[in-house]
Amino acid sequence: MATPMTAQHGARGQRRRAQIVRAALEVITERGFRGMSLGAVSEKVGLTQQGLLHYFPTREDLLIAVLQWRDEVDNGGEADGSTPDAIPGPLWTVERLPLLVAVNTQRPELVRLFSVLLGESVTRDHPAGEYFRSRYRLSRQTMAQHLRDVYGQRLPSGLDPDAAATLIVAVFDGLQYQWLHDDQALDMEDLVRQFLRLIDPGWDETASDYV
Repeated sequence: MATPMTAQHGARGQRRRAQIVRAALEVITERGFRGMSLGAVSEKVGLTQQGLLHYFPTREDLLIAVLQWRDEVDNGGEADGSTPDAIPGPLWTVERLPLLVAVNTQRPELVRLFSVLLGESVTRDHPAGEYFRSRYRLSRQTMAQHLRDVYGQRLPSGLDPDAAATLIVAVFDGLQYQWLHDDQALDMEDLVRQFLRLIDPGWDETASDYV
C-alpha cells in the first residue's frame, strides 16, 4: 500500500499533487476553507477520499499546499505547475507592483482564492491565520527595506518607509477586493500607478533608479 511519503515522490505523484491542489483551489474559492471537504476535492480529481489522504493527510496540509502554490505562481511560476521566470526579481518593490497587478488581472481565480482565505483567516484559530500574519510581516519588512534603499529615511511625500510600506500593501490588497466585485469599473494598474505617485510625485516605473 502507498504511504504518504512514497505517494509524494516521482513525477506521477507530483502531477497528482498538483491536480489535487488545483481542485482544492476551486473548492475553496467556491465555498471557503470552512466549507471545503476532502470528499469534494477527491471527487474533482477522481480519487477516493482515502486515496487523497495518501497525498495530504489533513485539510490543513492541503490548505498550506494551496497557499504555497499560490506564492510560487506569484514568484514566477505558472498556473499549470511550470516555473518560468515570469516576473523576475523580488516582487515587493515599487517598480514591480504595476506588473504584478497586470498579471493578477489575468488570473482572477487566484485573486479570489487569496481574498477568500484572507477574509476567513481573521477568525479564531483559522489554520491560515499564521500564514497571513507571517506573509504581512515579511511583505512590510521587504517593502520598507526597499524604500529605505531608494529614499533613505524619508520619502518625498514625507512618509517614513515603514508607514509607506504598510499603506502600499494595504492598498494593493484592498484594490483586489474592489476589483473582484466590479472588475469593469476599476483599472487596477492605473490606480496603483496613481497611488505610487501620491507617495512619490516623481515616481517613474521606467527610471533606472528603481531597478
